[in-house]
Amino acid sequence: MSILLVTSSPRGAASHSTRIANDLALKLLAADPSNTLVVRDLVANPLPHIDADYSTGIFTPAESRTARQAEVVGVSDAVLDELFAADTVILATGFINFGISSTLKSWVDHVVRSGKTFAYGENGPKGFLTGKKVYVVLASGGIYSEGPAVQMDHAIPYLRTALGFVGMTDVDVIRVEGVARGGDAVNAALAKAAAKVEAIVAANANQVAAAA
Repeated sequence: MSILLVTSSPRGAASHSTRIANDLALKLLAADPSNTLVVRDLVANPLPHIDADYSTGIFTPAESRTARQAEVVGVSDAVLDELFAADTVILATGFINFGISSTLKSWVDHVVRSGKTFAYGENGPKGFLTGKKVYVVLASGGIYSEGPAVQMDHAIPYLRTALGFVGMTDVDVIRVEGVARGGDAVNAALAKAAAKVEAIVAANANQVAAAA
């Protein structure tokens, strides 16, 4: 299994989403000596927001691109190479102003790319990133998985839409929610997320054993 871990929280070591995502990635990695892990830290190495050079460069033949176009398209190509090579993708983000982090949004903008990860045909759009398992780790101060605030969650619906558009439809969500309540609420949220991580790792181990 090739695992791609993408983290995006600006909170560093204090980030709950990064902590749980790292835990999942490392446990999946340790489960089989042949597994590999690639980490993309979008805070330490943020991707450029798409601009005029990107939007024109991706539709310009490589030999005709300006130096700036070649640079920004090259960044996008590197991100896509990582993603195409991955069997399992783990995305970690905080819940920021009812959506995902801006750094993760930039990653999405680079991977949802016409002619590379999707194309339109007679039957509509077709995504090319099929056959991948995706885990989204979302940390939030409030509770958005149920109750009156559900409609305010624009993070998970957006990610499911964007990922599904390019063929990644097998998406599981690990929530670390209610952490703004502090103390016991934080511990309970982390314990619940950790239990889901253990269940995922166990399920993967069972699948490997069954296939052996």
